[in-house]
Amino acid sequence: MTRRSIALFAGLVYSMAGGPAMDRAAAAPATSINICHGYGCAFRSRLDLGPGDDRKFASILVAGRASPEAERKAIAKAVSYYEKRAQQVTGVRDQPKSEFGASKVKGQMDCVDESTNTDALLRYLARRGLLRHHKVEARDSRGFLLDGRYPHWTAVIRAPDGVKWVVDSWYAPMGGAPDIIRLGDWKSRGVLESGALNYRPDIR
Repeated sequence: MTRRSIALFAGLVYSMAGGPAMDRAAAAPATSINICHGYGCAFRSRLDLGPGDDRKFASILVAGRASPEAERKAIAKAVSYYEKRAQQVTGVRDQPKSEFGASKVKGQMDCVDESTNTDALLRYLARRGLLRHHKVEARDSRGFLLDGRYPHWTAVIRAPDGVKWVVDSWYAPMGGAPDIIRLGDWKSRGVLESGALNYRPDIR
């Protein structure tokens, strides 16, 4: 074989194997997100989201392109998948709400942990252009003890009509569907009142 023949053969094999596209996929850096747990982010475990996760989130969010409502349903599914990935690095499936006395227990989460983690996911999705109908807003809270309610935090998104919606994953066990309700409705509730879980996606 001449050098030219060898080069052409090598180029053909490289192209058939995926060529530059495969190189880019292999070289794509993982996105690291710190998963808060232990109440008040007492502990942080690093979750690396790689190309496989990117594809999974893209496949979930494609179902939300039709409308803001469809996108909120897709966001609920994305949160469920994300929490199952988070469980892989914490090693514990968090229980719904906040278990009394579980402060500083690794893997258990309060509303600060939950809202911080959900907010991080939403911003990850936004950076990848996967949120077509919503913008990610700053986390919000309700209750301050003097009003007879415990403080409670949530992640927030804003729809094209300006209405803000909470994405509150505190009420469900890890991997369950988050509450997605209007912020105004959420603000009026007590901490133990779920938003009736508008969306309960079936995650396989």
